[in-house]
Amino acid sequence: MKTRQSPAVKVGLSISLATGLYGVSFGALSVAAGLDFAQTMALSLLLFSGGSQFAFIGVIGGGGTGAAAAGAAALLGIRNFIYGMQMNAMVDPRGWRKPVAAQVTIDESTATASGQLDPVEQRRGFWTAGLGVFVLWNLFTAVGALAGDALGDPRQWGLDGAAVAAFLGLLWPRLKGKEPAAIAVVCALATVLTVPLLPSGIPILVAAAVAGLIGWFTHRPVPQGLEPDVEPYAEPYAVHDAEHMQLPGQRPDAQSDGGTGVGR
Repeated sequence: MKTRQSPAVKVGLSISLATGLYGVSFGALSVAAGLDFAQTMALSLLLFSGGSQFAFIGVIGGGGTGAAAAGAAALLGIRNFIYGMQMNAMVDPRGWRKPVAAQVTIDESTATASGQLDPVEQRRGFWTAGLGVFVLWNLFTAVGALAGDALGDPRQWGLDGAAVAAFLGLLWPRLKGKEPAAIAVVCALATVLTVPLLPSGIPILVAAAVAGLIGWFTHRPVPQGLEPDVEPYAEPYAVHDAEHMQLPGQRPDAQSDGGTGVGR
């Protein structure tokens, strides 16, 4: 298959363009939050994780400390660590490609690669989306940062709510079950109650801790020995095991009866 006809490449390029354009919003918001052009570009080039970047400037813009901003960004960046393990096995980068692959392991590259069945297409999708988003995200971040002063107050354009809207858009589809919805409500309540009492950026850490505690105490272990969807034996597992279990030296048709070898 030619590269230009590759479905993974086509998907990767379209995702790169859509995600890259969103970098304009980050660049403008970052400058509005008080970061200069160099600091804004450093976040996009080095951190390169949209959600974490928005969390960082959100805390800084709200008057929070650098430690609180880094903590909020790190919480959202944990998912990339999980992606990395999956993509390392799927893409199998070697040599100098390994650190490059680590840098471009993001939501888009992981989703594009995971959506392919052919190993070659998986690698094509990963690299196309990862490198494409990296280039366009940084390009449009620079555009947004340079145009930030010209835009004036971001509240006039609604850019101050762009990050919040983006997070709600990511969260909403995941609230289909009762338990996730209940956890979201409790965390939102914890955030609202702690906002007047704690410095900016700390309430989100409190909400994350609350979510972790709820998950810890409500975790239900998966029962062992569950039967598969297709029963391999005509009789249940317990009956099958009892009928086919034999002691060393015992005849296959004999059941354990103290070693007498007498059948049923």
